[in-house]
Amino acid sequence: MKLYLTIFGKPRYLGIVKLKNNIKGWIIIKTSRGYEMGLPGGELSEEQREKYQTAANSFENSADAMLQSVEFVRKANVRDIRNYYSCRKEESEALLEARRLLEEHKLDMKLVDVEYMLDRKRFYFYFTANQRIDFRLYVRDLAYMFKTRIEMRQIGIRDEARIISGLSTCGRPCCCSYWLRGFSPISIRIVREQRSALNPTKISGLCGRLMCCMSYEKEFYSELWAKLPGPGAKIKTEHGLYMLESLDLGREYVNIRFPNGRLVPVAIADFQDFQDTVLKGEEWGEDKEMLEKKKAAAARIAMLKERADRRKSLAMKINSAPLVPKAELPAKSEKPAKSEKPVKPQKQKDKKTNQKQKQKRKKNKSSQKKIRKEEN
Repeated sequence: MKLYLTIFGKPRYLGIVKLKNNIKGWIIIKTSRGYEMGLPGGELSEEQREKYQTAANSFENSADAMLQSVEFVRKANVRDIRNYYSCRKEESEALLEARRLLEEHKLDMKLVDVEYMLDRKRFYFYFTANQRIDFRLYVRDLAYMFKTRIEMRQIGIRDEARIISGLSTCGRPCCCSYWLRGFSPISIRIVREQRSALNPTKISGLCGRLMCCMSYEKEFYSELWAKLPGPGAKIKTEHGLYMLESLDLGREYVNIRFPNGRLVPVAIADFQDFQDTVLKGEEWGEDKEMLEKKKAAAARIAMLKERADRRKSLAMKINSAPLVPKAELPAKSEKPAKSEKPVKPQKQKDKKTNQKQKQKRKKNKSSQKKIRKEEN
């Protein structure tokens, strides 16, 4: 006989069943609630069974044990499967009738879901309430209406979200509605350890409680903050204060505000080296490069100043030198000037030609006028 993990019931309880061979499909099992349909999974070793048991014990208390030892009856046939789905269909109709009856009794409770057992000898009603409620008259009317034994089970808000299911803020179905089998306790300390914003709309699930996914990275964050100081921590050095401002897990670095006001990313793996370096009074990373650039710029400025001073001193020496008198200057070689004819200015010639042309035009116009008069 081998141990197998099986799932059963609307709250998706886990059971450990002994089978000779792995059976695919539905099986009939006997649980603490009666005869039910179960769906077996993979084979379990003894070590795995102990892990499941310790995990189930760490979950928050619920109406039934999340991990039970169940008994194998037989493999489900076609008739059993039809009976199972007909029960599911009748449950949706019964839930509406039970809610109408609840309005008549005016009880301060919320009916979440109902569940028939396979033999129909028990009818489970799951409800939520803020305080203790006397529902004896309500149970009596339910037993009279459905002609069977009524079991009332009070569940928590997180169990309600698991049964109803829905889409979480990540866009996927709630973890509790399709793979998470129990609820581990989550406190606000875990949220603060992850340095998440304490905004209820961002850290709460559909149930109104802290999201279950907050516990998935609990070990990672606890190991991480064991190596790093918290945001806002300061490192006092000779050059000033270095302050850790934020953490970027995607890129695996921390943002550190340097004394000069710059925000420099430092890898998480190099943080200890960074802390040791700055405490010694040495420069780190980009600060060292900036220091070298500043030194090179200062050396270049000093060189340019030196050149300018040299030029200035040379110009002063030239200006302060005594002037040589004109008489002492060597005479230039003089050549005899050639006799040239005087050239008439061109402008006077142009004026005379223009005047002659104007007189000709006037004569032509006067002659043309005389000819026209004679013709008329």
